[in-house]
Amino acid sequence: MADPVSEPVLSIRNLTIDLPRGGDRPHAVSNLSLDIAAKEILCIVGESGSGKSITSFAAMGLLPKVLKPSGGEILFEGRDMLKLSEAEHAKLRGNRMGMIFQEPMSALNPCYTVGDQIEEVFKAHTPMPAAERRARTLALLKEVRLPDPERLYHAYPHQLSGGQRQRIVIAIALAMEPRLLIADEPTTALDVTTQAQILDMFKALKESRNAGILFVTHDFDVVAELADRVVVMQKGIVVEQGAAEQVLNNPVHPYTRMLIDAVPKRQGAKGPVDMSAPVALRVAGIEKTFTTARTLFKPARKVQAVKPTDFTVLEGKTLGIVGESGSGKTTLVRCLMGLVEPDEGTVWIGNARLDTTTAAGRRNFRKHIQIVFQDPYGSLNPRRTIGDLLVEGPVNFGVPRAKAMQKACELMKIVRLEEDALDRYPAQFSGGQRQRISIARALMVEPKILIADEAVSALDVSVQKDVLKLLDDIRKSVGLTVIFITHDLRVAAEISDHILVMSKGEVVEYGTVDDVFGAPKHAYTRQLLAAMPGRGWEAPDMAALAAADAKG
Repeated sequence: MADPVSEPVLSIRNLTIDLPRGGDRPHAVSNLSLDIAAKEILCIVGESGSGKSITSFAAMGLLPKVLKPSGGEILFEGRDMLKLSEAEHAKLRGNRMGMIFQEPMSALNPCYTVGDQIEEVFKAHTPMPAAERRARTLALLKEVRLPDPERLYHAYPHQLSGGQRQRIVIAIALAMEPRLLIADEPTTALDVTTQAQILDMFKALKESRNAGILFVTHDFDVVAELADRVVVMQKGIVVEQGAAEQVLNNPVHPYTRMLIDAVPKRQGAKGPVDMSAPVALRVAGIEKTFTTARTLFKPARKVQAVKPTDFTVLEGKTLGIVGESGSGKTTLVRCLMGLVEPDEGTVWIGNARLDTTTAAGRRNFRKHIQIVFQDPYGSLNPRRTIGDLLVEGPVNFGVPRAKAMQKACELMKIVRLEEDALDRYPAQFSGGQRQRISIARALMVEPKILIADEAVSALDVSVQKDVLKLLDDIRKSVGLTVIFITHDLRVAAEISDHILVMSKGEVVEYGTVDDVFGAPKHAYTRQLLAAMPGRGWEAPDMAALAAADAKG
């Protein structure tokens, strides 16, 4: 009899999952095979639509009804998951199999405390008495490295940070000590230090638990940090798989090479920045303090979201603003946009001072400074055509609709979309295309400054590369000044001329990319750089690999 410890925790053989008819391809997943061993982290990577999440949902028995497995098997603990009833799946989920979703706030019930939601797993799968459930829950909170478990036990999800919520979801998944743990993009929206803590936790879990971990991601830095083995998927097909070191450093398939080539490089010397350009934006002494609402349990308190801040941005340059969640980046940007009135200080665009005292003053100022948000779908009205969305801004500023539509046609070419896109709706585009549309909308009023607020953080690495190049090309062609907010330090280094580092509302470091990344002065900057995933790995030179292949 085979040793059960040496057998794979999960074995997928020739899995095929059909798509509804009428799509651009017949299968969501085609003839997929992979194994996951105990104490192993297998990373599945690929772009949106590659089938990586569908594969994880199939393993958990969570496929949407429109997707039908038509071949193959998913073997877990001797049983084919595709042949189990819904009741049998329910007994396994949360018990022998755990799943961690990308967005913890959506995965947690806002009406129940953290303690109640973890204990619910024990109630569903065991006859455990209340005292033991509570003790086990507190132990789990401690295991996932949450401070003050007793307090958090009684807290609600909205009272926690994003990183803390993600740890709660991990604790729920670990409650019954599952043999298989599936994590679907669990670090995508987290800042770099929180991401590092979650990744360290996964590495610790691999050693402390006798479980196999399936980790779905599009971030190759995360793969370099975590993976024992890697599976690369494209359009539902496995194009390459093997040991992480082999796939990362010597990829064979052209698609794998394309993905790795799109990874922003760790910062090399960019050289001196031309400082002769005139000042596009000047911020002098901006500060903002909020007063939290008084509740039955908490007194009102003052939070200084932005401490006195001064900086300038030159015309045609890009300033990268980096920092953790809660560092004050968003509040600072809202002050720059005139969406929040600062308590002190002034903002100047060229020689014009931001007038926050009148609605007309704020409205005229906003024509010169526009923003591209993180979620393009959420910022585009799904009931209006792209053409209507683009011409709205200029029309509001008195431009005739026909002239605005002509401008929209020109911008479609600039953002590399066809003119017929103007007659379509946001839902008919991919995430990367919607982000290009958001950029076009921001450029319609011909602003002097464009703010990109985490504009590429949720995009696939290849789409991210395209959007970054597009922004850089537009900046160079029209002399646009860009403020780029991100928690991805590689992205900041690639696109920026200067970097501004914020911590707890304060600018702790400001300088050129070479200065900040090459010789950081502040301890917080050094902490951020040390927390970057994939330390010790640099994406290989694909041109050199191709040349070596040609010779060999």
